[in-house]
Amino acid sequence: MDPVRRRRMRRMRWRLSTDDRTRNYGPIEVPTIGFADHERVAAHFWSYMVDRSVRFLPERLAPVFFSTLVEAIAHGADPAAYRAGLVVLGRLYRRFGLFPYHGTVIAAALVATVRRFAGESWVPESARMWEQGCFRVLRLAEQSAEMLGDGPQVTFGVVESVVSAGADLAVVTVRPVRRLHYLPGDALPVCSPRLPGWWRWLSPANAPRPDGTVEFHIRAIPGGAVSPVLVGQVVAGELLWLGPTCEVGLSTAAAGDVDLLLAAGGTGLAPLRAVVEQLAASPVRRRVTVVVGARNLPDLCDAAGLDGLRRAHGDWLTVVSASSDDDVDPVAAGGLLGVVLHHYEPGQAVYVCGPPQLIEEARTWLLVGGVAPGDLHLAVTFRHGFDVVSWASRQRCADTTTTTTTAVDAAGGGDCRVGDVP
Repeated sequence: MDPVRRRRMRRMRWRLSTDDRTRNYGPIEVPTIGFADHERVAAHFWSYMVDRSVRFLPERLAPVFFSTLVEAIAHGADPAAYRAGLVVLGRLYRRFGLFPYHGTVIAAALVATVRRFAGESWVPESARMWEQGCFRVLRLAEQSAEMLGDGPQVTFGVVESVVSAGADLAVVTVRPVRRLHYLPGDALPVCSPRLPGWWRWLSPANAPRPDGTVEFHIRAIPGGAVSPVLVGQVVAGELLWLGPTCEVGLSTAAAGDVDLLLAAGGTGLAPLRAVVEQLAASPVRRRVTVVVGARNLPDLCDAAGLDGLRRAHGDWLTVVSASSDDDVDPVAAGGLLGVVLHHYEPGQAVYVCGPPQLIEEARTWLLVGGVAPGDLHLAVTFRHGFDVVSWASRQRCADTTTTTTTAVDAAGGGDCRVGDVP
């Protein structure tokens, strides 16, 4: 690596790391603001700035901006969720053309709003903590905006259907009010206004469709804050907030035209299914093996969809299930990564997506098992500094590729969590 690139990577690591250096002030006690009150609270925040002739923020986006800012200041224990919020703020920061001097009035509006609605939780030291936290998060948002460049904006989507696919699994179909420009394998922050500001990464389970609809496969994680709401409470007709799409390490462009081995655990299958749909429409034909892991066969995500793809493209697509179920082939009973190594052939590009634990194990054991480092592509978890740096270095290129691909598809007449969500 040349010295200039090494210095840039070091700066990026310092800027985008999600360790304690970026959260010097610790967590702040957030006042309890119910869903029914949240829009009124956000309206107060917006009105404070408008009264001072600061009109950069459209009223319809005030709840998005305010709640995301509050959550980024007050929480941040989950690195992936923290990064999702900063991506949203970064895109809004760039969209509205903000500058550092805007931070003064934003911080004043935030402190005034929280003071008014905090009730007994407000103490004399609260004003300083919220103000310092606001300046800190806005600095990170500015850096995120610089890193992201131009690209997909924050938008809204209407839930068209929520279909149960198991005891704790749902397929949520969303129609964005503005078409989402993404490539299969991308992920985007998603938030329900039922939990304003609580962003989680989700990956579309389909390649871009002519009607613009997007499927998300979501499993309700026991003890999770967001996934049980998305699976069990959100209904058709509701709005969801949709952040900008990002490349998270699953782009097949990095593999060229070689054969692929795709390994998925849990709902990590969603972006890889989208990749298979993309490959099915491509004129370049290659051998593709999909290895899907589940606790048992009934827990297998999107079994029917996988079976349909296998039947339609059996000449080049192989699907293998790795499960502890006694009905599964003995080779598959050795665990997901064992099955991956059994099917791996030198020269294949290996993609792995699923829960963070699976990614961590794959990072070690697949390399030990003989997978060449250049052939291994892991979904980003944001739990390590090098994950964040690698992800950040791809975003500008990914935005350019997405825009170009969409333009080409449009000219031809069509449009073109990583893992389980807590």
